[in-house]
Amino acid sequence: MERAAVTVEQFIKENSRALGIRSLGGGDSLRRIIREPTVNRPGLALTGFTRYFAYKRVQVMGHAEVYYLRSLPHEERLARYAYLFAYKIPCFVFSRNLKPDPDFVAAAEQSRVPIFQTPLVTMKFINLATLALETIFAPHATELGSMVDILGVGVIIRGESGIGKSEAVLALIERGYSLVADDVVKATLVDGRDILCTSSEITRNHMEVRGIGIINVASMFGIKGIRTEKTLDLVISLKAWNEVQDVDRLGMEQAFVTIMGLQIPHITIPVRPGRDLARLIEVAAFQTKLNKSGYNAAQELNNRLIAQMTPTAIPPGK
Repeated sequence: MERAAVTVEQFIKENSRALGIRSLGGGDSLRRIIREPTVNRPGLALTGFTRYFAYKRVQVMGHAEVYYLRSLPHEERLARYAYLFAYKIPCFVFSRNLKPDPDFVAAAEQSRVPIFQTPLVTMKFINLATLALETIFAPHATELGSMVDILGVGVIIRGESGIGKSEAVLALIERGYSLVADDVVKATLVDGRDILCTSSEITRNHMEVRGIGIINVASMFGIKGIRTEKTLDLVISLKAWNEVQDVDRLGMEQAFVTIMGLQIPHITIPVRPGRDLARLIEVAAFQTKLNKSGYNAAQELNNRLIAQMTPTAIPPGK
């Protein structure tokens, strides 16, 4: 699990289209570090009060900030700029397509602070940018395996090369389920509670089928055969029959595997010729969905057996 430093370049590259961001110059140091996953409006800092100035964040300039600066005398405005750019600010974003004055641009260029512009209103940009930054700042990890969305259940399927993993995934896609990632799953820990999984941009929509090669799932099975991202609910390990020492025949105890600090339900399926792996994975996903709703078939059967074995009390006098 890793959490690398977030640069302005990374933030802009991943979100320029969604946020409508374009460069206005100011500085070319896109490697400046964003140290906090949120956005700040530097209104108080522009007035001279910088005791609680959150300068480590992306700074957004809205109507209030821009028109306040325009109201200042030229000399005082220059002094405010010099004071403001003394801090190691990652970048400035002007909302509503507002433009900085030439003195602001000159001060930014001297401090090598990038300036950007967006057509979004200030609060909408703040909301969207904060969500984007939280995603970038969230811990990331890579899991080996293929992931499929089975009726809302996100399943990572693990197994050694040649065990039949790709064939099982392909059969699941043929049955109408969706491929999330093939071979390598990119995972992000969201709010410390959920693991959101996706695939690499380069390999998205593609999977490898042994003996055939690389196929484009979206082109072959339609767009319904692909899902961009899905929360992880279950991990299934495919193992050769002779490698599984103890097979759980009842399913009374749920096994778990730890991924990014979270306990994820885990099922091991023994593999041998003749077993329909896709069907078994499908049933395991259905079972997990029922368990999450509070229903456990094995526990219900166990309770019925116990109830039947318990002697019925005989009323007194009979």
